[in-house]
Amino acid sequence: MKKCFDSKMYEELQTKRILDRVNQFSGKLYLEFGGKLFDDFHASRILPGFLPDAKVRILQKLSNKVEIIMVVSSADIERKKVRADYNITYDNEVLRQVRRLRKMGLDVSSIVVTMYEGQKSADKFIKKLKSMGENVYVHKKTLGYPDNTFLIVSEKGYGANPYIKTTKPLVVVTAPGPGSGKMGTCLSQLYHESKQGIKSGYAKFETFPIWNLSIDHPVNLAYEAATADLKDRNMIDIHHLKAYKKEVTNYNRDIESFPILRDILTKITKNADLYKSPTDMGVNMAGYAITNDAGVCEASKKEIIRRYYKALCEAKQGNDSGEMAEVILNIIKNNKIDLKTRKVIEAAKNKFNQKGTPSVAIELENSKIICGRETNFLSACSSAVLNCLKELAGIPDEIDLLDEKVLKPIMSLKRDLSGDDSQKLNLYDVLVALAICSTTDEIAKKAYEQIDKLYYCDAHSSHMVFGADINTMKNLKIDISAEPEWNI
Repeated sequence: MKKCFDSKMYEELQTKRILDRVNQFSGKLYLEFGGKLFDDFHASRILPGFLPDAKVRILQKLSNKVEIIMVVSSADIERKKVRADYNITYDNEVLRQVRRLRKMGLDVSSIVVTMYEGQKSADKFIKKLKSMGENVYVHKKTLGYPDNTFLIVSEKGYGANPYIKTTKPLVVVTAPGPGSGKMGTCLSQLYHESKQGIKSGYAKFETFPIWNLSIDHPVNLAYEAATADLKDRNMIDIHHLKAYKKEVTNYNRDIESFPILRDILTKITKNADLYKSPTDMGVNMAGYAITNDAGVCEASKKEIIRRYYKALCEAKQGNDSGEMAEVILNIIKNNKIDLKTRKVIEAAKNKFNQKGTPSVAIELENSKIICGRETNFLSACSSAVLNCLKELAGIPDEIDLLDEKVLKPIMSLKRDLSGDDSQKLNLYDVLVALAICSTTDEIAKKAYEQIDKLYYCDAHSSHMVFGADINTMKNLKIDISAEPEWNI
């Protein structure tokens, strides 16, 4: 993938901007962190060169000044909300993130369970956290929110929440996903500290939409596609336009809620001029690190198309009414995005039409497209990846990387254990087999050494992909989409 974004420059610019914001306040800065901390693959797909863990790298640069508050909503725990890319519930994702952050030398000082209403599953999680020795705080829903700002900014509103003890000048408030109560936690802290005479501040760290790109720039359109379920829309920040006579991009929810947020901040800080627009609140230097605009435009259009196919598949499985696909299709039509931008789509469909079995197409970094199809032994993903590894290693197509003598016992065992005679060897199975064979077979070793060259390759399947195949493709960072068709 051609590099179009300078992640090192971004990290330096963003770190400096955060420090500038910290220095605006004599107390602390509570920085709401949106998006994914470790694995922002959406950003790395549409901004080729963006490191998925860029946010954590920035925090590491600030490690002597920063502590982290992890927030999770009781409602999300109760309904067992799942982070889709890892198929992990939000409560377990909190624990995973805390472990990883601490392993990287970062201070996670406390965990806040928000919007608490006596949920039994939340009680169980709180008890577990306490048994692990965590500093746990419980916040109930804020009385009066969002309309009654006098009640919100009172002892019955934010004052009803316990004060979270912090020691560093920069306090990052993050969560496993949106709607977790990050902003409420920040503002509650500001309220308590204002009562103590501490003049602390609030700001937001979000990567998208990028404020200094137009509302119809493909990077920002890709954000709309990614948040179709939330119905986010890019808009001109009318508050910024009024204050500075300058057009910048923000999104509907922030723009609509800003008057209330400004009123709350004014009541807490007694400073009506702290922020004149939601864009003012943001700390986002991503737009300045784009080094190839044409490249990020192409990558973003591919992402929009990928999101469209994902939405079609969600509707096919009954997980969505089809509304998300309709929203993204409108983005595609209104901005004249050509589905042929992703060449793998046509390649996968053509392979299926030729062979009559489910097929997968993968585009390598050199733009060459390699296909694979389902066989008696292998799933389509398995075949396609093995064919790619042979291509990358310069191994002739007629040579089999894995002998039937290796594959048959594995497949027989799978079928015996599952009782399903239609079982194929999935991608995980064949990669494990290849890894074992690579210890004694030079050809297998040569192919196995190419695996990291598959990272961030584009792919498409003629049929929906599930189970170990889709999980392993994700782990290989292969950006796969699929036709909304069942493999029956």
